Amino acid sequence: MMIDLPVTLPDIERAARRIEGRVLRTPFVLSAVLTERCGVPVGLKLEHHQTTGSFKLRGATNVVLSLSPEERLRGVVAASTGNHGRALTHAARAEGSVATICMSTLVPENKVAEIRRLGADVRIVGGSQDEAQTEVERLVAEDGLVMVPPFDDVAIVAGQGTLGLEIFEAMPDVATVLVPLSGGGLAAGVAAAVKGRAPRTRVIGLTMERGAAMKASLDAGRPVQVEEVASLADSLGGGIGLGNAVTFAICHALLDDVILLSEAEIAAGMRHAYCEEREVIEGAGAVGIAALLSGRLGRLDGPVAVVLSGRNVDMAQHLRVINGNADPFREEAA
Repeated sequence: MMIDLPVTLPDIERAARRIEGRVLRTPFVLSAVLTERCGVPVGLKLEHHQTTGSFKLRGATNVVLSLSPEERLRGVVAASTGNHGRALTHAARAEGSVATICMSTLVPENKVAEIRRLGADVRIVGGSQDEAQTEVERLVAEDGLVMVPPFDDVAIVAGQGTLGLEIFEAMPDVATVLVPLSGGGLAAGVAAAVKGRAPRTRVIGLTMERGAAMKASLDAGRPVQVEEVASLADSLGGGIGLGNAVTFAICHALLDDVILLSEAEIAAGMRHAYCEEREVIEGAGAVGIAALLSGRLGRLDGPVAVVLSGRNVDMAQHLRVINGNADPFREEAA
């Protein structure tokens, strides 16, 4: 099965060699509180400690290093919900290139401001990831920029998959890996890496109830569009693309389950990370902890690895959540 997929274990191993020294090998720690609660060892992959605050630097670095000198000179462009843009801007600058990042009005201002600070040309376009992507395609056609997709790209997926290699090396007997799921770049890469080493390991994708595009697409058996709405897990927003060529196939083949989480459950995950693990993470990074706390996973038969994927949260929002607000967006709408 693995041989027919767009990205396989050898691709990920090559990516690991390519990006070595340019991204951090993030810590993997045992959570005493979650281990006691779940009755099996629970390890946390602290990917929010990555240089740009999220796993996205792995894939972005792999792509930029794969470009020719001429392509780097032209500049790169991407649509982003924040973390991909930040990572691509950092990776491009490190190799002497310039990034243009297109984002919708749903992207939190703290993420927009940081991308500008890193030196990107920022374009705020429309109210969805799809509208931002339309601007990307215009810039490619008219200005000759090189598009770097946020997830549906073999080099992106291979780069994100290096995180899965590190999980397996830290916990070789891992039975279940919990990974955030949006467009599928991270989930596809981690699943390909982990199952390439241990095919029986379960990989479960976790996402929010609001606008879960990959879940809707997997249920439909094909990529579909969903309405994009505000969520604590804003980094998991956006569609997967009706012409999805990479991540849908891998997620369909390799994910053992996808679980949807409410805003209250995501908020509980963020609070646990802060109060019990002493970690500040954004909503998208908290979905693994949220799933464990919710009891939705049922019986766990062996060691569990949880990916904490990012920390780039608006701190005012984080404070509201820590103080007990389970759904800031519903309160604002009211």
